[in-house]
Amino acid sequence: MRIVKAREIGEQEVERLLTKEPFDKVELNPRIREANRQLFGEDLSAAELVRRIVMDVRCKGDEALLHYTKLIDKVEYRAEDFLVTEAEYEAAAKDADPKVVESLRKAAANVRRYHEEQKPNSWMTYRDHGSILGQAVIPLDRVGIYVPGGTAAYPSSVIMNAVPASVAGVREIIMMVPPKNGKINPYVLIAAREAGVSKIYKIGGAQAIAAMAFGTETIPRVDKITGPGNIFVTLAKKEVYGHCDIDMLAGPSEILIVADETADPIYTAADMLSQAEHDPLASSIVITDSEDLAEKVAGEAEKQLAELPRQEIARASLERNGLVIIAEDLMQAMRFANISAPEHMELLVKEPFQLLPYVRHAGAVFLGAYSPEPLGDYLAGPNHVLPTGGTARYYSVLNVETFMKRTSIISYTQPALANVSDDIIRLAESEGLEAHANAIRLRNQR
Repeated sequence: MRIVKAREIGEQEVERLLTKEPFDKVELNPRIREANRQLFGEDLSAAELVRRIVMDVRCKGDEALLHYTKLIDKVEYRAEDFLVTEAEYEAAAKDADPKVVESLRKAAANVRRYHEEQKPNSWMTYRDHGSILGQAVIPLDRVGIYVPGGTAAYPSSVIMNAVPASVAGVREIIMMVPPKNGKINPYVLIAAREAGVSKIYKIGGAQAIAAMAFGTETIPRVDKITGPGNIFVTLAKKEVYGHCDIDMLAGPSEILIVADETADPIYTAADMLSQAEHDPLASSIVITDSEDLAEKVAGEAEKQLAELPRQEIARASLERNGLVIIAEDLMQAMRFANISAPEHMELLVKEPFQLLPYVRHAGAVFLGAYSPEPLGDYLAGPNHVLPTGGTARYYSVLNVETFMKRTSIISYTQPALANVSDDIIRLAESEGLEAHANAIRLRNQR
């Protein structure tokens, strides 16, 4: 983990350090390289590999799904084995720790309550001559959510994706989860039941995204795909966008902590590691105006790292993307934080609400020592599916409106139309669209 001083390296170099690499520029690991060779007899880029898988599933349907599940997930299925059965739900309930199940239910209830308050309303307004204008907010018919299942199981992601869709009124929610030894984590299945998922399929990776986007003999086509995943899932979402909608293009996890001398180095280091353990590509950054805190955080991170079960992943993350920046003051720290536009931003300062108005770009903001990032991941209520890779500059957190669309409503009476006809005709003719003008002119003549 690097410690740098903004005064010594200059603001331009700090900005370069905070600028994210494109999510599709990562190198493939040896297992995927070998799969490349088996599939296509050559080394392909991640983007090209995904493009071929997506096209294969689009053209061959279940046959391609079975092929990739066998090759990548090392599981041999028949097409009818993809769908999770009632017996699997029952086995999950039997295997689960009741205390964990109770915590999942609390989390689902908090998330539901928070998202209920987000629901937008349809509306109508009355204008001159009896005209009516309005907007109808309509839930999508069918959505697909993707839940990762590679290096860890994420029942919390099930809740965060499915509950807002359920609150929005989506008619059918299907879910894709990569199988591990042919099975799905029991808490993932239980969370799905709690959150309102209609069907679960044991399919992962780019092939799962393609199946939802185009449909197969056994998988229904969806209107929108949401949920985070690895680089192949993200590239597949990018590939199918336009055939269906997607929520966002999510990359590795990120946390950026703005801290002053009052911040506890133990808490600060722990919060860095909470993201580092996700993925070797995860990013953990502290920006502080205190040199003393910077040194203490680095030492504390090393100490806590030695105790983590996922130490190897977290260490790789810190070595690659761990960074402590010593800013000249907190205002400069906030400028740097907004340049990074992180997924998670923590304000570990004496008066965090005083800095909140200066936050311009962040997926979620956590204020104070007792609002750590894992609180948002699991139980607080706001969604944890957040923009990454600097895309918080223009993407929003997953929410109820993610699963809804807006339709305009227009109703004019004859007097209302006559009152504006000359303007419409002039505008249509100025664009050379005579049929548009005639559609108005003929109504005036009758």
